[in-house]
Amino acid sequence: MKRIPAFLFCVSMAAAPPASAKVRIEGELSRWSRVTLTFDGPQTSELATPNPFRDYRFSVTFTRAGGAKSYTVPGYFAADGNAAGTSAQEGDQWRVHFVPDAAGEWRFRASFRTGQDVALSGDPNAGRPDAFDGASGVLRIRERNPKSGGARAKGLLQYVGGHHFRYAGTGEYFLKGGADSPENFLAYEDFDGTYDADAGSGSYKEVGTFLHKYAPHVQDWRPGDPTWKGGKGKGIIGALNYLASKGVNSVYFLTYNLDGGDGRDTWMWTDPETRDRFDVSKLEQWEIVFSHMDRLGIMLHVVTQETENDDKLDGFGLSPIRKLYLRELCARFSHHLALIWNLGEENDTPDAGRKEIARYIRSLDAYQHPITVHSHNNRQQKTYAGLYGDPFFEATSIQGNMENYNADAILFRRLSAGAGRKWAVFGDEQPPAHTGVLPDSVDPEHDAPRIQALWGNLIGGGAGVEWYFGSKYPHMDINLEDFRSRDRMWDQTRHALDFFRRYLPFWEMAPDNGLVTGARDARALAKGDALFAVQLPAGGEASLKLGAGSYSVRWYNPRAGGALQNGTVASVTGPGVRSIGLPPRDTGKDWVALVKR
Repeated sequence: MKRIPAFLFCVSMAAAPPASAKVRIEGELSRWSRVTLTFDGPQTSELATPNPFRDYRFSVTFTRAGGAKSYTVPGYFAADGNAAGTSAQEGDQWRVHFVPDAAGEWRFRASFRTGQDVALSGDPNAGRPDAFDGASGVLRIRERNPKSGGARAKGLLQYVGGHHFRYAGTGEYFLKGGADSPENFLAYEDFDGTYDADAGSGSYKEVGTFLHKYAPHVQDWRPGDPTWKGGKGKGIIGALNYLASKGVNSVYFLTYNLDGGDGRDTWMWTDPETRDRFDVSKLEQWEIVFSHMDRLGIMLHVVTQETENDDKLDGFGLSPIRKLYLRELCARFSHHLALIWNLGEENDTPDAGRKEIARYIRSLDAYQHPITVHSHNNRQQKTYAGLYGDPFFEATSIQGNMENYNADAILFRRLSAGAGRKWAVFGDEQPPAHTGVLPDSVDPEHDAPRIQALWGNLIGGGAGVEWYFGSKYPHMDINLEDFRSRDRMWDQTRHALDFFRRYLPFWEMAPDNGLVTGARDARALAKGDALFAVQLPAGGEASLKLGAGSYSVRWYNPRAGGALQNGTVASVTGPGVRSIGLPPRDTGKDWVALVKR
């Protein structure tokens, strides 16, 4: 992306005599691009007093000309402004990221307040004005060049009131095919301040001292891709390149797994004991990786805690320490185009606390990214029972048996819609915990994940899945190094998403398994009586309840993808229940029929 630096000298409105406030503006000044404003402010450090994370509060309000839209975006302390490369802990740079959703003139105005714990206050007048408080200026944003293409042109991924999220730039609806493992994706040796803080204990004693290197994916790094500090980062950037090449569009990762969590190697703070001071250079390096995910079209599935530590930030609720943690997350990363906030893996926080935390995230996240929470294994109904209809939740994150994914999608569509707020239904972990989705070398066919979890969710009107890799086999949930260990699973996932994107207005369709009979465990997704996708998990011959008219019947091979094929019946005429014939071959294996009037 072309970076366009500029310097504006804006009048400060601080209590002190008016002075010039210097701001550096970087980024492509076009719709959906990241625009970064960096202000010269107080000289401080990660360990200074006053605490730069608690005792300063920095935000910028961006208002489109005419006042049609206004966003207040939290900012953060950025040390010397280049901490990813210098590992600086001190400096006078303060930074905010903005993603304009419309072309035209945008005015910005900074708020910079100081005072004890001012960062924890929602009162705009808390503390006292300082440094560049009141600094203002103008951004002139142009429409995005349609020829530039790329994932960024899709715009922000948003909840739009239905069972599927939609990209604001293109109107494309989202189906997820992602990686749920390794959950400690960010425990990567090239990040500053990253190490195994509790080697050889806890849930994965057999792993011992470990950090990811992703060495098999260095070959997937390409000239022009980002690195830091003289070439670091090629393994993790290459891993993302590989995943994107396979059609993977989501990666699940924890940002905190200390205090009893699995791995104990991922945190945002300056050390494993501190909870109110953040490692600026590490987080700048995370930002390099996340920005590359934006360019590749990969959603950030940000999991803020896990079951072992979900009460460790001073209890289950919205404690001061948790508020500070969430504010830093939002300030640094909420500008990413495709992102979902997950309140915790296998979460035990009471519903009142979940709602309070979700409301707080929404108050900080100017881009209103969707929010979910991960369930315990096969306890998803208990997890979500108290959250239906809440204005700050938009999705499930289900851990449960693969054979239930179809029923889960149907159930949670119904329950959420009945409460007046439709959710996207995602399946994000597949038990048993020691296996999950096996390596290709152990299970080359992946029948259960493909048939029951992937197609089961999608035909049930769900919004997609992420794959969990268990704990027993090589390249598992904590020590995965090579995503090619599931190469065939990525292919099969892509085949499913290709079918739905190419042939179905899936966001307008609803599951109705009662329409199809004859074949064992057959399932159907329908748009009225005009269009049907029929999954035959075990093949065979099925009959479908049709409306009046003539219908074509074509077949799709979910194991290998490719073009639609002819079966034994080319067309059928309704109304009534009619046989759609047999698939082209391998009639005892899973197939999907596309039946269209």
